[in-house]
Amino acid sequence: MSGKRTVVLGFLGSNLDAGGRKRWDRWRPTVDLCRHDDLIVDRLEILHDRAWTSLASIVRNDVRQVSPETETVLRVTDMGDPWDFEAVYAHLHDFAAEYPWRPEEEDYLIHITTGTHVAQICWFLLAESRRIPAKLVQTAPPARNQRDLDPAERAGTYTIIDLDLSRYDRIATRFAREQIAGLSFLKSGIATRNVAFNALIERIERVAIVSPAPILLQGPTGSGKSRLARRIYELKRARSKVVGGFVEVNCATIRGDGAMSALFGHVKGSFTGALRDRPGLLRAADHGVLFLDEVAELGVEEQALLLRALEEKTFLSVGADTEVGSDFQLIAGTNTDLAEAVAEGRFREDLLARINLWTFHLPGLAARPEDVEPNVDYELARFAESTGCTVRFNKEARDAFLRFATAPDATWPGNFRDLNAALTRLATLAESGRITVDLVAEEVLRLRATWQRRRPDDDVATLVPLLGRDSVDALDRFDRVQLADVVRVVRRSGSLSAAGRELFARSRARKQSVNDADRVRKYLIRHGALEPLRSQGVVSS
Repeated sequence: MSGKRTVVLGFLGSNLDAGGRKRWDRWRPTVDLCRHDDLIVDRLEILHDRAWTSLASIVRNDVRQVSPETETVLRVTDMGDPWDFEAVYAHLHDFAAEYPWRPEEEDYLIHITTGTHVAQICWFLLAESRRIPAKLVQTAPPARNQRDLDPAERAGTYTIIDLDLSRYDRIATRFAREQIAGLSFLKSGIATRNVAFNALIERIERVAIVSPAPILLQGPTGSGKSRLARRIYELKRARSKVVGGFVEVNCATIRGDGAMSALFGHVKGSFTGALRDRPGLLRAADHGVLFLDEVAELGVEEQALLLRALEEKTFLSVGADTEVGSDFQLIAGTNTDLAEAVAEGRFREDLLARINLWTFHLPGLAARPEDVEPNVDYELARFAESTGCTVRFNKEARDAFLRFATAPDATWPGNFRDLNAALTRLATLAESGRITVDLVAEEVLRLRATWQRRRPDDDVATLVPLLGRDSVDALDRFDRVQLADVVRVVRRSGSLSAAGRELFARSRARKQSVNDADRVRKYLIRHGALEPLRSQGVVSS
């Protein structure tokens, strides 16, 4: 302890601290805590039920005999049932809020050897959360027969526990190892290098472990939403945060009359063809994770039932009179601007508010050029695992492919699906397990031709949700085409800096210092598009 006064607070042990003529022949934790030469207790505060006032007075007198310098304060605490966790915690929480703590003058210890197990747990929680500015002290009797000991040796042992776990090197190291393992797991073991993406995964790892609230994954097609959702589930399962299964459904495949039955189930005879009961996907995900990809494709009626299921954990199957329950965590995926869908009446505003607590924007592959190389290695490793054939680039071919894949004009509209397809073709065609320069050149031509054939997004459809129809109609065609292209690049890039690197790739190479983000920001401000993009979460404030 420091040079401050030492104050110990703890419950009276109705059994361990019991009186009687032979009490000095037994180890009594509250009394013997004050016998240690290396722990001087300046004030001992004993919490006790009113029914034990007599025993508390005996203990106070005995403490005075073994430690005259200790001031003993008796505090009556009538908590009712000492095994009622809610009541005990509420009582101790109020006690902590009202107690006149003076940490600048006193060091506090909470004695956790006495009291019920419920009380000990509550002490622990209050100290760990720093609602009580104290360390814990745990005492134990001496190992040998106490009758054979000199009275000064009957004090037993004590251990002081500081719940600031960062002070314990081995524990802190273990936490760090667990976090690193969790981050690597979420990234499928890929050693990603993009700073913004790695920070995003760190935040997702923290949320996945702690929160059961819905998670919304936004990002372009092929950016890895499905794979990340499954990884989140597997991480939660490994940490015992869920015990149920992982249920994945693409909402675009269940539109129409079958959507309600697929999600919420139906009872036999509820409609033509309902030959037997069907539990539905929500019930299949009970105590697990439900991943609804392309959630914007759900019908409005299904959205309403999903909202109720999220809030109340109950819903009605098709044709049923009795509600059923399912306690699942929702992960929703979309490549649609849900705020825009709300404005157009295609998505319920209240459902968006419910699933928008934890929203993560996954950038496309073109916004993460530094992550192309580790993903190339990952895809080749997957190919080897699935086919049993190990395939590698020769050095010239690898350099050529990476130059193409990381160039500013490599748009990768299909993102990781495009990359996976390209490497699958290269690995399949590689003779003797070697990808050559000729194969790379052939694949580059194929990718460029494919990308050119893909129809660009309609400029008006891109800008109207941001600026409104009147503002878009007032733009010259030249400005509309340019602004729409800038907005699309910003959306898939995930940051103004990344967007600037793509938009100004040629001119920035001729400048000694660049500020791409500022150039993009000023351009968007000039056209009134920055604030709408911020409100949609596309760019940060």
